[in-house]
Amino acid sequence: MTQDAGDAPGTGSLVLNVLWVVFSGFWLFCAYLLAGVIQCITIIGIPFGIQSFKLAGFALWPFGRSVVRRSGASTSLSVVGNVVWFILSGLWLAIAHAVLGVLLCITIIGIPLGLGNFKMIPLALTPFGKDIVRNGSGRGTVLVSF
Repeated sequence: MTQDAGDAPGTGSLVLNVLWVVFSGFWLFCAYLLAGVIQCITIIGIPFGIQSFKLAGFALWPFGRSVVRRSGASTSLSVVGNVVWFILSGLWLAIAHAVLGVLLCITIIGIPLGLGNFKMIPLALTPFGKDIVRNGSGRGTVLVSF
């Protein structure tokens, strides 16, 4: 499917992404990378580490992208993966998003970034069975859009 020029992320997404990186994206990126490295220490944890690295990129530069339900994903494997993820790192990453969201919402300029952090909490808790795509790609059911 081709992407129309109207669907491409615009200047607003670029500005929000730059502000995001400065105020919360870099710290979240580091948190996801740390979680990924720790999880990759064991062979069993490698799939969780890879998922953490994917989320690190999204946490660094989210505006102009969406979270969609992965087509053809095994529901039972996703549930098991999400339970293990929640125990290993999901809860801590969600708390980080919540704290940053509250801190950013204290200022008027930070409100869109704080709301972005709140939108990412469900993804931080249960990332398996979801994909991150560019806005307007037409892939899957959109769960969260930035």
